[in-house]
Amino acid sequence: MTSNLPYRPNVGACIINPQGLIFAAERSDIAGAWQMPQGGIDEGEEPGLAVLRELEEETGITEHDVTLLGEHPEWLTYDFPTTGQIENFGGKRKFRGQRQKWFLLSYTGIDAAIDIQAASHNEFVNWQWVTQQWFLNHVVPFRQPIYTAVFAHFADHLG
Repeated sequence: MTSNLPYRPNVGACIINPQGLIFAAERSDIAGAWQMPQGGIDEGEEPGLAVLRELEEETGITEHDVTLLGEHPEWLTYDFPTTGQIENFGGKRKFRGQRQKWFLLSYTGIDAAIDIQAASHNEFVNWQWVTQQWFLNHVVPFRQPIYTAVFAHFADHLG
């Protein structure tokens, strides 16, 4: 039973461009599933460093291309789905879901420098800058509450 499993420690990056649009990436394993960069925290790793590492691993964006604008004050959790097309979303069932610390980052680089194909994980196949509403309409349903909370907290920075 998944309710007895722990939550995976995780970080998320809400990246915005100068227009306040949000970086959205389409997963390579589930067509049409869009998300923000996120990933696990290594043992002993600080969340602020983990988000920069994950960002580079998943998108090719380096710490030199972003400026930290904020951090969500709370850890947000969600459960992985237990049925349907994405029941093994996030890998093997070692975890009930994820416990995430979210960061708001301003992208200061050029779009041509974003290279999801060269990223070490090849987690994404497409990316684009989008509005909050577009994002919420294209994210997998079990992540909508998390993204809604992230967008609400960082609302002053989003277009």
